[in-house]
Amino acid sequence: MGPSWSGVIAGALRPGRRCCHLVRNNASALKRCKPRAQKLPAGLRTLILLSPADPSPVHILNPAGAAPFLLVCDHFGRAVPHLLGDLGVPAPEWDRHIAWDIGIAGVCQVLSAALDATCIAQAYSRLVIDCNRRPGHPTSIPPCSDNTVIPGNTGLSPADRAARAAHIFDPYHQAIAAELDRRRAAGIPAILIAMHSFTPTMAGMARPWQAAVLHNRDPALSHALARLLQAEGLLVGDNEPYQLTDDSDYTVPVHAEARLLPYVELEIRQDLIASPGGQAEWAERLARTLPQAAERAGALPPR
Repeated sequence: MGPSWSGVIAGALRPGRRCCHLVRNNASALKRCKPRAQKLPAGLRTLILLSPADPSPVHILNPAGAAPFLLVCDHFGRAVPHLLGDLGVPAPEWDRHIAWDIGIAGVCQVLSAALDATCIAQAYSRLVIDCNRRPGHPTSIPPCSDNTVIPGNTGLSPADRAARAAHIFDPYHQAIAAELDRRRAAGIPAILIAMHSFTPTMAGMARPWQAAVLHNRDPALSHALARLLQAEGLLVGDNEPYQLTDDSDYTVPVHAEARLLPYVELEIRQDLIASPGGQAEWAERLARTLPQAAERAGALPPR
């Protein structure tokens, strides 16, 4: 199956590394991933965050995927712009869930291929800016995460915050919007699958669920998928350990609910996908159950 995707991510997207070749041997994908020049608000245009040595914020897997599913991954990578160093965060902390969604990059790689689905992923760490939070939200650029202080996120000016949004957050969400616009214009169906993982414990409390489905206004696909996973003997959380709301999340409310698209925000417990074997197992499971769930939820177009 080629090199482990988790190994590629661990090497290429750690702070201080200069590799940006996550979409490999695919010239068209690299072209699509090239960041566009971003306009900062008036008076803030002199702050340039990314250098030519920094990776693009947007990585697209299987850009020509024919499946109706569009995988999106807000916390895929843990890159940090060279200008920001390591944000003052000790090296061991970058291996924790505070920096990225552990294991989900490997699941996305295998699942994208298995479903023949496009995946749009964010390369930069959620500690730089969380791409599943509205800019300006208290946890968008966290000064502290799970008891770890982030010195590089304290005392930021409006220009600092605007630069992170303009150069990292905006290109990622523009790429998702552009793909959905393209499908709508071409009459191609779209089902948004937001891919995440969660830590097995939080604040000293164990989380027993192996997976969770999150939803807000439209639970149909989430409930259909949950029932299929439960039939395999899995304990599946329904809007737990997190709840999806307009305030807590950004990607699903903006890209799926605002367009009235079927969706599920899927969470997988991180200890189950920490290894390539676990990632492949979950990708295979989802490659089977997602099409069944979409059919049962009425999300697939009539044949």
